[in-house]
Amino acid sequence: MRVAIIGGGIGGLTAAIALRNAGIEAVVYEQAQQLGEVGAGIGVAPNGLRVYERLGLRDAIESVAARYGDGSVYYRADGTLIGEMTTSDSSGRYFTLGLHRADFVGVLTSALPEGVVRTGHRLIGLEEGEEGVVLEFASGVTETADLVVGADGIHSVVRAAVTEPTQPVASGSIAYRGLVRADRLRSWTPGIAQLWMGEGKHFLTYPVRSGELINYVGFVPSGERLRESWSAPGNVEALRADFAGWDDRVEGLLEEVEQTFWWGLYDREPLQRWSTDRVTLLGDAAHAMLPHLGQGANQAIEDAMTLAVLLGAAAASSAPEALGEYERLRLDRTTRVQSGARDNGLRYDSGYEDLRQRDDEIKNSKTFRRWLYDYDAEAVARERVLTVD
Repeated sequence: MRVAIIGGGIGGLTAAIALRNAGIEAVVYEQAQQLGEVGAGIGVAPNGLRVYERLGLRDAIESVAARYGDGSVYYRADGTLIGEMTTSDSSGRYFTLGLHRADFVGVLTSALPEGVVRTGHRLIGLEEGEEGVVLEFASGVTETADLVVGADGIHSVVRAAVTEPTQPVASGSIAYRGLVRADRLRSWTPGIAQLWMGEGKHFLTYPVRSGELINYVGFVPSGERLRESWSAPGNVEALRADFAGWDDRVEGLLEEVEQTFWWGLYDREPLQRWSTDRVTLLGDAAHAMLPHLGQGANQAIEDAMTLAVLLGAAAASSAPEALGEYERLRLDRTTRVQSGARDNGLRYDSGYEDLRQRDDEIKNSKTFRRWLYDYDAEAVARERVLTVD
């Protein structure tokens, strides 16, 4: 069975590793000329870390990451404490890591043989037949595969082969993000994440790269329908003005910011269908979500492991049934996470007349976080294989 993965982001690379570990030939086609992310952070939550442990990559990821845990907290904009964050699963064995995206991509690509990731391949169309799928790229190159996995993000090209087109949903907010050296911040507590909440805005920080850098994200409202971007230059002075008068720790960090980038925040309404007989979706292509639970990448990681277990137990002739099981296993969970991310954004941006309700919900979010973090994608998928058999 030969699987073509469209998209060389976190989800696509993880899927390639998981599929190849399951004995399946997988090739990644990425439209960019080279892999890499313009500098900012990403969080691997306990449910994601569990997957990487099973793939034999936990140590490699931890070696370039920064763990954050006890002492991670929520504040009001003025620095008044609201409550503690839940950053580990129920066992405590799996916890949250902050990584620089470039470091993360480096670990994942190093785990794949040379030639598996093929850059400079922008998909413009595909044709599904009884014997396989023909892929057409902008360069004029065509490739064939038994199955195709669309891991090509919120603006997925592959999605058009699976479901009717829909438009992304604008959240009304943009996010400024960037990195600051930890040694430039006075009285900064190491090893924790911190999130400040104000009216229509919130500000998040967590460590990356072994704690050498602090990743920050400032979420602010925008009346414009801004294009999604990972790397559009932002205005540092505008960012500082947006959080003027906030807790001294926020203002102090922003004084050290020399460069910032922004992206528009969009998600999509949950899909009713992810797969055909030979084409399926993964990550943002299937369930684009807002970043307010830190689960976008982690749900893609769960997708990758689930898909690999199910396809690893299938023959080429039974692959369509395996893709159907994959969709059934993942759809309800990811739909709930999409909805939870929207709800959490409202909480963080103080979308309540009575802030005590918001504060109480934040304090009581531990149950939902445990549901997120205790999930074992591999075990759930293997149980489904045994049930089907």
